[in-house]
Amino acid sequence: MSTDLSVTVEDHVALLEMRRPPANHFDETLIGAIVDAARALDDDPACRVILLASQGRHFCAGADFGNGEFAQDHVDAAARLYRKAVELFDVRTPIVAAVQGTAVGGGLGLACAADFRVAEESTRFVANFVRLGFHQGFGLSVTLPELVGRQAAAGMLLTGRRVGGAEAVQMGLADRLAAPGTLRVTARDLAREIAAAAPLAVRSIRSTLRAGLADRVRAALDHELAEQKILWATKDSAEGIAASLERRTPVFTGE
Repeated sequence: MSTDLSVTVEDHVALLEMRRPPANHFDETLIGAIVDAARALDDDPACRVILLASQGRHFCAGADFGNGEFAQDHVDAAARLYRKAVELFDVRTPIVAAVQGTAVGGGLGLACAADFRVAEESTRFVANFVRLGFHQGFGLSVTLPELVGRQAAAGMLLTGRRVGGAEAVQMGLADRLAAPGTLRVTARDLAREIAAAAPLAVRSIRSTLRAGLADRVRAALDHELAEQKILWATKDSAEGIAASLERRTPVFTGE
């Protein structure tokens, strides 16, 4: 098990906690650890629900374009990451995500891979890809419209705007809004509600509701990566990523 992920099981709820604070940037290693842990829990009768959470200020800020493998080769790093990420959609156990701070970019994709999301008023969901100059990834082409509808998804993706916790609940992006300081407790309460139900029935119903999702995400990931490969070669993408790392407003030229 990766030191960047801890796994504990209590009262039929498995807590998977990412430990890369404050931003919890992911890569193939961390996503692979989450997938491997979740698949092992699929076969553990002590686990009926997975609670995905993270240490630090933010749930997940997606890929780190300033350091590590994504800074060296965006395309290769994304391809390897997506090969692992798609396996998350094959997991048979329900997943509840406790989303604090921001779920941005690929971090939003990770949150949307869960069955349920619990947020606080201060939580921000951000599909910031147009502000970085490239196409969305992590299967968001499928998962985001399915959660909020095509028009609301287009609004998020084409503007890159921040969606707060209360608005996220209103639009269906989040399922419960926790009072300040109670995010983990509220998310665990939801997980325990599911865990208290008949486990065979829960898995059967979930399988019906998510039928075909993994296949649609696989197809979307291939398309997303192809579009990302094209756009990562543009001046606008270089400018968007540089501006993000330098914490300034990008100036795009359409090149």
